[in-house]
Amino acid sequence: MELDVVVLALTTATAWGASAPLSKLGLNRGGTPFQVALTVVTVSVVVYWLGFLIQGESLAGLPLWVLGLFVVTGLFATALARVLAYNGVQRLGASVNSAGINTRPVWASLLAVFLLGETITAQMGLGILVVVAGLIALALSEGGDITGWEFRDLAFPLAAALTFAGGNVARRFAFSATDVTALSAVAINETAGLIGLLVYLLLRHGGGLGEVLSAPRASYAFFVGSGLLNALALFTLFEALNRGRVVVVDPLSSPTALFAILFTFLFLREIERVTLRLVLGAALVVAGVLLITGPQVVAL
Repeated sequence: MELDVVVLALTTATAWGASAPLSKLGLNRGGTPFQVALTVVTVSVVVYWLGFLIQGESLAGLPLWVLGLFVVTGLFATALARVLAYNGVQRLGASVNSAGINTRPVWASLLAVFLLGETITAQMGLGILVVVAGLIALALSEGGDITGWEFRDLAFPLAAALTFAGGNVARRFAFSATDVTALSAVAINETAGLIGLLVYLLLRHGGGLGEVLSAPRASYAFFVGSGLLNALALFTLFEALNRGRVVVVDPLSSPTALFAILFTFLFLREIERVTLRLVLGAALVVAGVLLITGPQVVAL
């Protein structure tokens, strides 16, 4: 396993882990999940296209199917997935929601096996079972948002995880089939996501945009900070996918929950509860991820 792939994937996990508590702070100051998603994607688009121009990259010669693929992943694995994820942050809290999204490697590994022909092993199967055990522990943890949450609220991070996973498999396919750069790919991806969010906003709310987007300035300050961290996380994820297999990159980039729990414990103790069972559940999810990514010996 290449060291650069490991470093890139772990950078993704750390940045995403730090961004979730920031978005939770903004939500608690009057923001909404849609406002977070729109702000985060807007920040990403600005950052990536600035980098694109500075690097002097070009989309000329890029196959149309690759352009279309990253547009689709932007609409679903950026726009839709972010709205689902931030709904989870609002309902569950940053710590529990991050642990739910950490199931992404399970879905990504299964999709990579069936769609890309990558290999699943007995060890990976055991890892999936451990991840499921971690989710059960999370459901019984009584951690997360201090106002409480319902078991059905876990559907938001799990749906986001499945959507993120599908996007990662599609991106890896494009990277393995062409010489598209990570910067070009992520710029197209996030631009499509932003357009999708804006079209939804216009169709759903029309002339009431001001009311929909109104939020205390303090909320947007936290959302922009979350957006900068997400921009870093997504770029390092794309670069890792450009260099390594999905069944390696996706799990290594997923211990977000442990970082989110750490930042939550340090900065969000007044609005979130960190319990022993929450830590245990997140640890089981990460342990399952490590089993999935560890040395694979027995193929199924």
